[in-house]
Amino acid sequence: MWRQLLLKDNEVLTDLNLFDNNIGPEGGVAIGKALAVNEVLNVLDISRNDIGPEGGLAIGEALAVNAVLTVLNLFDSSIGDVGAMALASALRVNGVMTDLNI
Repeated sequence: MWRQLLLKDNEVLTDLNLFDNNIGPEGGVAIGKALAVNEVLNVLDISRNDIGPEGGLAIGEALAVNAVLTVLNLFDSSIGDVGAMALASALRVNGVMTDLNI
């Protein structure tokens, strides 16, 4: 999937805006997997994308190990309770996130 490859192999992109791109749950999971290994992306806006609880969970799990993303916008992305709990757990160990919009 191009979204995962874009972030996974990225060595220079620091700010990515995918606002309202119909990413869906599968895309949310792919982005989560990529964020787990990405070492340069600082700002990610995936607001107004229905990534659902599956995408929210994957992104939450990624934030637990990601040490560079400081700004994440998930506004209106339907992450539900499962995604919100994953994000809350990640924030307990993530020492770099400064701005989170859900």
